[in-house]
Amino acid sequence: MRLRSALSAVFAVLLVLLVPPLVSTGSDQGSHQIRGLRMMVPNSPGGGYDVTARTAVKAMEDTGLNSNVEVFNLPGAGGTVGLGRLVNEAGNGRLAMSMGLGLVGSVYTNHSPVSLAEATPIAKLVEEPNVVVVAKDSPYRSLGQLVDDWRRNPGATPVGGGSSPGGPDHLAPMLMAKAIGLSPKQVNYVPFDGGGELLASVLGGKVDFGVSGMGEYRDQIEAGELRVLGVTGSQRIPGVDAPTLREAGMDVTFTNWRGIVAPPQLSERDRAKLVDLFTRLNASPQWKDALARNGWTEAFQPGPQFGAFLREENDRVAAVLKELGLA
Repeated sequence: MRLRSALSAVFAVLLVLLVPPLVSTGSDQGSHQIRGLRMMVPNSPGGGYDVTARTAVKAMEDTGLNSNVEVFNLPGAGGTVGLGRLVNEAGNGRLAMSMGLGLVGSVYTNHSPVSLAEATPIAKLVEEPNVVVVAKDSPYRSLGQLVDDWRRNPGATPVGGGSSPGGPDHLAPMLMAKAIGLSPKQVNYVPFDGGGELLASVLGGKVDFGVSGMGEYRDQIEAGELRVLGVTGSQRIPGVDAPTLREAGMDVTFTNWRGIVAPPQLSERDRAKLVDLFTRLNASPQWKDALARNGWTEAFQPGPQFGAFLREENDRVAAVLKELGLA
């Protein structure tokens, strides 16, 4: 009887020692979750903002950082429709928006009544080069061949991009055109609301070539549906047989970036939870795998650092658009 009592006492002590850590671990994980979080994508499915948002949400859920995150698309006016919705959701700590360089330019070219300065910067996530692509049955086998025709008859050589004027898919070919002696007004640029719409037009021959992010078209490139003629970044992309623009004789280096913003007037607690969520995401192995898989470069900047970067980018893009006669 005494032995049984002693064993019971020992068991009770062990239970007290063991249970609190197990309970606290679970509650600690739960305390970082943002219940009811929604991620807005301000362009159509298949575009860069969309791919980035859905990849980030999947990594969050795979790591247990956050669960049941809803991703929804609200396209229009180069992303400024979504930006307007975000700004009108002032104080909502359960809403975030995927965005990037394209939105910086769209604010100018679409004469948006709201600006990114009103949004709350959460995190810059990635950078990536654009790629110049053609359909597999295109007559263009090299960037040199394409440039010859483009220079000879720019109006009859339409180029498509997954962003409105002022976005990365527009700025890149405009800078390319300038490098080969064409003026912006000579370029027959056809805008699409996201990479998904652009892809159909490139494959269907509605444009002679397209310019978009590598991550958006990796599957079609690997499947042989698209051929890459050039890369806008400073280095070649591993596994892709295509030169940089500089190697092809154009004095152009250009990269795109994407990040996350939230509504204005967040409480400090809500802002800190969102920044913490994306900081944890950036450190996760699942996100590292996603970076490698999509050809993205890690470019993480939390909250205030990202805010300073946004102000610099706003000034830079405004200067480029003025130079091109677009702002």
